[in-house]
Amino acid sequence: MQPPVHADPVAPATRGLSLRRYGASRGSHAHDHFQVLVGLSGQLDLEVEGRGRHIAPGEGWVIAPGDQHDFESSQGAQCLVLDTSDLPWSRAVGRTPMAQRTLSLARYLALCLGQPDSPRLALHHGPALLLEAWGPLPASASRRRAIDWAALSLWAQARWQRTLTVADMAAVVCLSPSQFAQRCRDEWGMGAMQWLRQQRLVHARQLRGHGMSVAEVARRTGYRSPSALTAAMRREEAPAPLSRLSSPTSEP
Repeated sequence: MQPPVHADPVAPATRGLSLRRYGASRGSHAHDHFQVLVGLSGQLDLEVEGRGRHIAPGEGWVIAPGDQHDFESSQGAQCLVLDTSDLPWSRAVGRTPMAQRTLSLARYLALCLGQPDSPRLALHHGPALLLEAWGPLPASASRRRAIDWAALSLWAQARWQRTLTVADMAAVVCLSPSQFAQRCRDEWGMGAMQWLRQQRLVHARQLRGHGMSVAEVARRTGYRSPSALTAAMRREEAPAPLSRLSSPTSEP
């Protein structure tokens, strides 16, 4: 018997591991968290920020927060999906996993998800095991001093009323602006200012999730007006037509 499959985009309250089946495109969208996909069967065509990629069984990809993405599978595809805000996944953005070990682990976790009494220990440690299965960082990256991205995000949150620049953030982590910009591209798959905008929007969503009014959230996070905040949220969620996937990419 096939394990149950969740086809709809996951809500923030239900982040974690799930099984999903993909077919026709539903239009592009973005999340404020990482989305990790590992193919189990069929082939999934992804388009992430306009670039194509195919995911076959054992292959995987990590979609960074804020990246516009879409997906399509002409014959149907099933994937193990992890929705997570854990910052260590930034190290896996732009890298593919070690296919053989990832497929074995993904199949086991899929089996666990399909059981009436899911093994709690396996599903609790599954995300960490998936990250480990992505393999070590390239030697050149592992030699670099780590950036405390969580601390940098908190630093920015305390300064939303200011106009922050790449140079400001680079100074906090003791790097040159060009070095910091490159680290953003390497570790997050996005530009430095895009990362900063994403942190501000994530913070705004967190405050809204706690019941704060749009006007107060806009004031606290430095948006010029409540309508500017609302427009930023809508831009992130607005579907866009999927371009034909002639070159390998996309997402759920």
